[in-house]
Amino acid sequence: MQARSRVIRYGDHVDTDVIIPARYLNTADPAELAVHCMEDLDPDFKAKVGERRIVVAGRNFGCGSSREHAPIALKASGVQLVVADSFARIFYRNAIDIGLPIVECPEAAASIADGDEVEADLDSGTIRDLTTGKAFTSAPFPPFIQEIIARGGIAAFVRGKLEA
Repeated sequence: MQARSRVIRYGDHVDTDVIIPARYLNTADPAELAVHCMEDLDPDFKAKVGERRIVVAGRNFGCGSSREHAPIALKASGVQLVVADSFARIFYRNAIDIGLPIVECPEAAASIADGDEVEADLDSGTIRDLTTGKAFTSAPFPPFIQEIIARGGIAAFVRGKLEA
């Protein structure tokens, strides 16, 4: 899987309550969640994500509650990839379950700036900051997880296996 876009940059400990505020958890509709994604942290997020489809963040991205709504809101907003120093474990699992590509790469997360143009090859684990020319390597997902993400999540993956 490939991703290429400019970056929206956030810091450490971006929790699920700012990714999608709890007051909007009365819906599971991805389009509705996208409308409110990041609104308390970054009121300009909706405008930015129109041309910036990669989120880069610091440590512990997705901490807080275990709600699956947070990665759904990001994906439905148009985010192609989240690169972070580290992820909260439940967010990490939820992101894979719904097919949102994520990469842990502390070096990339520390170096890539807001607005940089980034290209990522998730099959090889390569991330390149096209603005600075720096390249970073992360461990690629095993093939079955790559397939889960490529199919759009665990439900689509299982349906595909049952139909085969």
